[in-house]
This record gives sequence, C-alpha cells and structure tokens, in this order.
Amino acid sequence: MASFLHRLRKGRTRHPDDDRAQPDQRVAVIGLGRFGSSLANELMRRGWDVLGIDSDARLVQKYSDQLTHAAVADATDPDVLGQLGVHEFTSAVVGIGSDIEASILISSNLLEAGVPNIWAKAISRQHGQILERLGVPHVVLPEHEMGERVAHLVTGRMLDFIEFDDDYALVKTVAPSVATGKPLGQSQVRARHGVTVVGIKRPGEDFTHATAETVVAKGDIIVVTGKTRAVEAFTELP
Repeated sequence: MASFLHRLRKGRTRHPDDDRAQPDQRVAVIGLGRFGSSLANELMRRGWDVLGIDSDARLVQKYSDQLTHAAVADATDPDVLGQLGVHEFTSAVVGIGSDIEASILISSNLLEAGVPNIWAKAISRQHGQILERLGVPHVVLPEHEMGERVAHLVTGRMLDFIEFDDDYALVKTVAPSVATGKPLGQSQVRARHGVTVVGIKRPGEDFTHATAETVVAKGDIIVVTGKTRAVEAFTELP
C-alpha cells in the first residue's frame, strides 16, 4: 500500500516522470481537525502528496476528495502506521492536540518508525515539553504563538511579527522618523538601535531589498530584523 500511495495524486496513479512524486514531497498528517486539515490542504496546494489519517470516519470522508489519500485509522497503534507505510515518509505532522495521550503515543510511534521530520501540535507548554523530551524535533504551539503575535500587533505599530526560537524577530512596520530622510547607512539604525532594515515598500510599489544607500521616506513600510526586544523598542519610536 505504501508504494501505491507514493504514486497517488487525488486518487490517480502518477506518471513515473511526475517530479512531484519524490519521497521528500510526501507528508503524513495525523489528525484532520481544524489545524491538521488546514495544513494538509495548504500542502496539497503547494504540490505535496498528503496522506491524511484520522480515527473519525466523518472527517476522513470530508477530506478524502481533497487529499492524495485519506485513511480511517488508529494511529496510536504502531502496526496500523506500518500498514499505511508511514515509516517510508520523510515527514509527518501530528495535528492532534486535545487528546494529549494520543498525541504522545503517536509521536512515539513515529519516532520509533524512524520518520526523520516530525512536527507535533501542543496545546500547552507542558504538553510541548513532554513532546520535546520524547525527541520530537519540531513542536508547535499554534494558539500560544498566535496569541503572542496578535499581542504585538495590537500594542504597537507593527503590521506583522514573526519570532524565532533564538529570541530573534522579523517585523513589518511603518518606518519611525529616526530611519527616514537620509540613507540607512547615515541614519545608523543598526548601530544605534540594534536592528537591520532588510526591505522597504513605498506606497504603490512592491517590496524591494534595502541597502545602505536606501532613503526611507515618511509613511514607508519597512521590514526589520534583530533581537526581539530591540525590534520591539525600535517600532515604538516616533
């Protein structure tokens, strides 16, 4: 069955020359709730082969026509995952959050099966810590991370905010006055504020890369990177 899934695309056998049938373009998504189904559909849109797995037959039926393959199965049983060929996948996502026991069991099964790239949803930091101790390489806390992101957008002039694990952030914001009216090399934004302007968007134009010669005007939107606190402080400047 696993070798057959490798050739499937919306229920049709792939042509051998189809370049999207490569192993690194396959992912198993376990749990087809709101998080899992949204992720699975986006992966399909990007040309990936997606095996969706859920114990709820209604969810599997709902998404069976949208995914490469969908199966009603108990993923807490390692034998079932073996029958589905999940051990041959290079990537898997555990989208189950509300049932912590199932999340842990499934993640353990995937680790024992040798799936190299595992992403698991956690509903709390404690849940995430357990998954990390198991050895899950990528733990996602979507509700928590979205809450932090929205808080940054609500409380400041940020238009978008992305924070990385090493206390590093990427922010889109309206340029403060300290960065306008002169080339970035002269305004010394990096030296004075500890951030780097990497992109700029003027009204009616597309984003472009920023250089030391770029002159930022009032009302321009800029993309800034740096340590999270430095970026936060910079976006609060008048």
